[in-house]
Amino acid sequence: MSAPVRIGILFGGPSAEHDVSCASALGVARALAGGGYRIVAIGVTRAGGLRLVPDAALSGFLAGTTSERAIDDRLTVIGPAVELRAGPRAGTAVVTAMDAPGAVHAELDVVFPVLHGPFGEDGVVQGVLESLGVPYVGCGILASAVGMDKVAMKRALRAEGVPITPHVSFDATTYRTIEDPEKLVLGLRRPLFVKPARMGSSIGISRVAEGDDLAAAIEEALRHDTVVVVEQGVSGRELECGVLGGARPDASAVGEVRVSGGWFDYRQKYFGDTDPMVVPAPLSREVSERIRELSVRAFAAIGGWGLARVDFLYDEAAGELYVNELNTMPGFTAHSMYPKVWAAAGVGYREILDRLVALAFARHAERPRGGDER
Repeated sequence: MSAPVRIGILFGGPSAEHDVSCASALGVARALAGGGYRIVAIGVTRAGGLRLVPDAALSGFLAGTTSERAIDDRLTVIGPAVELRAGPRAGTAVVTAMDAPGAVHAELDVVFPVLHGPFGEDGVVQGVLESLGVPYVGCGILASAVGMDKVAMKRALRAEGVPITPHVSFDATTYRTIEDPEKLVLGLRRPLFVKPARMGSSIGISRVAEGDDLAAAIEEALRHDTVVVVEQGVSGRELECGVLGGARPDASAVGEVRVSGGWFDYRQKYFGDTDPMVVPAPLSREVSERIRELSVRAFAAIGGWGLARVDFLYDEAAGELYVNELNTMPGFTAHSMYPKVWAAAGVGYREILDRLVALAFARHAERPRGGDER
């Protein structure tokens, strides 16, 4: 009987999506526990340090009951301070004590960075894992960085002919040196959506209708980033599709988010008392297939690998679809859209994770070695 795969689950992190990551990580850990995997939970503090969750504490989290709200059901970053280092064998990493690097707590065969937002989903952690030479789940450095940066993402999508909404972008310096912020959004019709360029989970986003304060919305976005994207709103439906795979990825069923207040904000996503997700979305076969096709094209446009959730805006009256964004590490709680749209396509939560781990090993096996001799 083969030994279980030792999988390090990275969660938490310094971004504003810390709690969301902790909730996603618990869903992943519960699904992988047992079944051929040895779980090592490594929390990332809000200051960026690593903590190894003790086995006894992890067992308690795994045995807990699922909460009504996903955000309430999560891992906690606790335990001794540790470091990640290259392992003694090629393709492995080790978790060592911070104060005694020779003391190895665990050896890892693969890492699952269940991290959302900056410093986790933007290529930073992916770069660390590449330098360690260990397989890891999800998109690589470039795709993660492009997917996280709404400006770079829109440029990549436009270059590949994927439809996107009219928008503008500018940095903090440009905004501070202009007298009237309305001049920055000339040509865009309200409502506008003002967003930090590199943030997720609807954090820092404001909807600006006629008569609303554009400057206040920009200031809110600048609290989270130095670059702002302003998008022209689309009156229509919010649709989402999952992508899973490597060089020839598959697309899931399509889900719909039915929102109140004009858009799906952070509070509705994680603190709402009702489930706003409809899976599968009531759409014609032609529209569903178009969304699936555009999802795969958008994934290829950023150089994706492993997974992404592709979010759409659908102007039903005009028959127009727009890719709003890609999320290269979508939520993985029991209530999240990504596992729901795959379940509707006949792929269960555990099968998604098994395929992602297999894809991590496959990509690692294909990478140029370039002197990776240990």
